[in-house]
Amino acid sequence: MSDALLFHKTFSHPTSDEWVVFVHGAGGSSSIWFKQIKAYKQHFNLLLIDLRGHGKSNQLIKELIANRYTFQAVTMDILKVLDHLKIRSAHFVGMSLGTIIVRNLAELATDRVKSMVLGGAVTRFNIRSQILVKLGGLCKHIIPYMWLYSLFAYIVMPQRTQRESRHLFIREAKNLCQKEFKRWFILTAEVNPLMKYFKDKELPIPTLYLMGERDYMFIQPVKEMVAAHQKSKLLEIANCGHVCNVERPEEFNYHSISFIQQQIEQR
Repeated sequence: MSDALLFHKTFSHPTSDEWVVFVHGAGGSSSIWFKQIKAYKQHFNLLLIDLRGHGKSNQLIKELIANRYTFQAVTMDILKVLDHLKIRSAHFVGMSLGTIIVRNLAELATDRVKSMVLGGAVTRFNIRSQILVKLGGLCKHIIPYMWLYSLFAYIVMPQRTQRESRHLFIREAKNLCQKEFKRWFILTAEVNPLMKYFKDKELPIPTLYLMGERDYMFIQPVKEMVAAHQKSKLLEIANCGHVCNVERPEEFNYHSISFIQQQIEQR
């Protein structure tokens, strides 16, 4: 495997030794956290990462072009950055498909995750999203990927209030090449089996799910996950859809920072 590191950016806090690591979703980049940085850096050290094939990591890992992506491999990329920066453990904030990567990292290296904030969490594909993924799978060699991605963006984020999130993700996805899109798309087949395993096996890590109440595709499975886990809690943000960190940044920042601070005080 390549020794190339993912593109990453850090913000140092003058006195805190607590780190928060931000993990974006498929098709995004670390730029989706632009409404979080100012609020978070007042309290913590920050690490923002561009996942393989995304943002400024899209040119870094040419050697991996031939490899099929797995959640395991994508997660190990992040651990390599933590090792490089000598970050022993941190709080993790994930969005959308990035929440699966955060949860997988917690599975592989439980001692390195102090707490998890999972925004717009994907904990299972429901029937509607499974049909969407299957259709996408059938069409991915025929239809230009940006058409597919734009269609997904409209189905997952249909409301007028979600226009900014939709445009942001479509703009970011334009930086993915067709091959990258297909590799990430194939990963979706792993979601349900992996999340069933995660539901059955709770980790001893405090977890906050932050969901828009209008995130119709993903909120019900999250409610089921939280009901099954003692260490998890769910906060619903009113009048908000899937990408709650962009749509309702003040509420997202307030609830997530308060949650992380609470975990620090309780240790």
